[in-house]
Amino acid sequence: MSLSIVQKLATQTLAAVDSGKNLSDELANIISQHPDLSAQDKGMLQDLAYGCQRYLGSLKYMLGKLLNKPIDNQALEYHLLVAMYQLNHTRNAPHAVVNEAVEHIGKIGRGQYRSFANAILRRFQRERESLNKACKLDNVAKYNMPIWLYKVFQNQYPKYWHNMATAFQSHPPLTLRVNRRHMDAAQYLQLLQEQDIAAKALDDYAIRINTPIPVSQLPKFTEGVVSVQDFGAQQAAYLLNPKNGERILDACAAPGGKTGHILELADCDVTALDIDANRLAYVRENLDRLRFQAALKCAPAQDLLAWYDDCLFDAILADVPCTASGTIKRNPDIKWLRRPSDALKTARQQEPMLDALWTTLKSGGRMLLATCSLFEEENQQQCQKFLQRHADATLRQEKVILPNEKQDGFYYALIDKK
Repeated sequence: MSLSIVQKLATQTLAAVDSGKNLSDELANIISQHPDLSAQDKGMLQDLAYGCQRYLGSLKYMLGKLLNKPIDNQALEYHLLVAMYQLNHTRNAPHAVVNEAVEHIGKIGRGQYRSFANAILRRFQRERESLNKACKLDNVAKYNMPIWLYKVFQNQYPKYWHNMATAFQSHPPLTLRVNRRHMDAAQYLQLLQEQDIAAKALDDYAIRINTPIPVSQLPKFTEGVVSVQDFGAQQAAYLLNPKNGERILDACAAPGGKTGHILELADCDVTALDIDANRLAYVRENLDRLRFQAALKCAPAQDLLAWYDDCLFDAILADVPCTASGTIKRNPDIKWLRRPSDALKTARQQEPMLDALWTTLKSGGRMLLATCSLFEEENQQQCQKFLQRHADATLRQEKVILPNEKQDGFYYALIDKK
């Protein structure tokens, strides 16, 4: 498979996100439709697809600087943006990038854009340095996110938003959680060193791989010795602090990273609940790999009649659906898919779920409200409203984890039931 087809498929991901589709889902769909793609092709396609979304603000800004008037053909624009990403952020041979892009663009319409595209891309190569400097003068290009979004972060995190914006433009790390039932981080680092895989410990049971690799290359992955899980996400199970013999609910459990971590920490009776049967299958796969057992339930959390057996829980992990605004580094399309009203919408959807889950928690129990969002509507404001609605609820601990070079952004609130 050549650079040509990968380049063309990457333009399809731009079109899909523009139409409101999720990048991860669309990329999986495209790959399934092209079984002849090699592992190298898939890696290149993922880099182009995610890279274009990560730097879309600056790419569009620089393209605009090269035009006398806006482009009125979307296919043309997508091909130019993909090629510009390659020229600006990859090691692909520039002449090959330009030639393939121009060849594709020459097939749009009646070939009227061929010479135009060639001129634009050649000029971009010549003026690339000055164009990149110019990006610092435009906030959308500088931060690679829409104006409304960086203003929200600017308002809610005045001391940290610059660092957050920088983190969101970086590549997500490959972080591992070492299964303490087998070994600790120091012992697993020794296994990695034996295979010349560079890594560093983040704590006693967390490791960051310096250069991401396929999980198939991780020592003892299939035996359940390690799992891939963001460092910020690993804090959920620690905050919930499961104990031996407890009955614990992991609500909205898919894909099962936190479920597995809970069972690594204690011998407890876990129920993993999720509304999506396909995603719940991932929970089963993760638990099978880790050699753990849990009761899997497929139903909406607020529909107690569909899944709840009237036996109260000692602890609940309420990992409720959210805008996922803390995972922009990992899912850069979120920046362009979300709208200013989305946080309030999801917060309202969370309320009946949290209220229903609270009724399944025993007195003296605890519930951990968890999101991978950084919007206050879904986090601090949601927590305060919940406390106001439930007189038997008290806030024990509240924690905001900001995105940086080692983790995504998360919010946690540990609530006790009096």
